[in-house]
Amino acid sequence: MTDAPIESVPADGRRTLTEAEGKRMLADAGVETPPFAVCATADEAVEAGSDIGYPVVVKVSSPSVTHKSEWADGAGVAVGMESGEDLRAAADRIFDAAAGRNIDADVLVEATMDVDAGTEILVGGLRDPSFGPVVVTGLGGVFSEVFADTSHRIAPINRAEARSAIEELQVADLLAGYRGGDAADLDALADVVVTVGDLVTDHPIAELDLNPVLASADGAVVLDALVVLEAETGGDR
Repeated sequence: MTDAPIESVPADGRRTLTEAEGKRMLADAGVETPPFAVCATADEAVEAGSDIGYPVVVKVSSPSVTHKSEWADGAGVAVGMESGEDLRAAADRIFDAAAGRNIDADVLVEATMDVDAGTEILVGGLRDPSFGPVVVTGLGGVFSEVFADTSHRIAPINRAEARSAIEELQVADLLAGYRGGDAADLDALADVVVTVGDLVTDHPIAELDLNPVLASADGAVVLDALVVLEAETGGDR
């Protein structure tokens, strides 16, 4: 595993990684993410969409923007882009909104994943003042803040401990194949939980928020990632 994304941040004087930097860190650690590209212009975005294959998602990519869906009246994320024309229009909206707010931003173009094919799970890591590194697992997506369905483990943990954390969730029935549905690959999801625990244990990470992780019969794919470093690592000392 390479530390390149984390090691690059202090020179930038910031603590928050972009989504792309966070996903590269995860990919280096063996966690699956959708194919994506970071683009500095609308032309690059259209080319990336053709390379990745439609439909695609386009998002604002900037360390200044952590909650993309709420940014610029919803302009920060556009889903279901079916053509280069759609993608260009969405990218232009992001660049225009960033310029109007004096923000230096790129766009992230990413393959669309079928969220109906699995269950959205939250996997997070943090450094608790009393317990140190902790890994959190729970129901993800838009319901993560509505239903208090989470489990906690002190990191690092092994796969058996991760499986136990997953299986004690209320959403475990969905993961097991509720009413004839396909069961999720719990070992793949557990591996993500283990990796998050390792990352917050081994690196100066204050917060690692993967939400959602799409858990399905085909594995576990991280659809969104937020990484915040400890204060002494970045520019805010």
